[in-house]
Amino acid sequence: MTRRPLIGLTLDSEPAGGWSKLPWYALRQNYFAAVIAAGGLPVALPHEPALAAEYLERIDGLLVTGGAFDVDPALWGEEPLHPSVTLKPGRTDFELAATRAALAKDLPVLGICGGQQLLAVAFGGTLVQHIPDAVPGALPHEQPNPRTEPGHEVSIAGNTLLASIVGRPRMAVNSAHHQAVATPGPGAVVNAVAPDGVVEGLEHPGHRFALGVQWHPEYAVDPADPLIFSAFVQACRG
Repeated sequence: MTRRPLIGLTLDSEPAGGWSKLPWYALRQNYFAAVIAAGGLPVALPHEPALAAEYLERIDGLLVTGGAFDVDPALWGEEPLHPSVTLKPGRTDFELAATRAALAKDLPVLGICGGQQLLAVAFGGTLVQHIPDAVPGALPHEQPNPRTEPGHEVSIAGNTLLASIVGRPRMAVNSAHHQAVATPGPGAVVNAVAPDGVVEGLEHPGHRFALGVQWHPEYAVDPADPLIFSAFVQACRG
């Protein structure tokens, strides 16, 4: 039987309260289910920046997940913080260390939603702190309908890794973000854009597989979404 590649997934973190009286990690099951369905073996990565390099010695690929928080604007040299920005420094410290280590080793990286934004920062790019203030006439990127349904469409740029994976010029996507990529970073390429011009995906052709999407393909609201996981896991086999 073909060995399943070991895929590290970053976790979300919450302070004491709610589910536990102590600080706790969490991640939706559909992230893991999507990796398993694509042929991968998912493992969860606790937030220990000092251990990021050791994790990367053992896993075959890194999936940076999303969450209801933001990347610190100080990481791309912008201040002050917009009032809407919510930070999770411990999580971001680990994810950035792990992403940079993965890129340095040329391990496959898939960034989803906030993970796509963090990937842009790792490439040396910048973000929009709050879309409604920066994009006149912007779509409701924090969609009011359930995340299990599409919020809008995106246009896929031709001659990109994403285009070769999904095999179509447009996709329906769910949308749960108020920040977005402003500049993708040196050598990186924007591969998907919303009708209002907001960046919805990026990639870096200088790496074996370094792909980010702003939406949540683990929900599979578009038939092409599972293809993203399949391509990622296939790259991790290499």
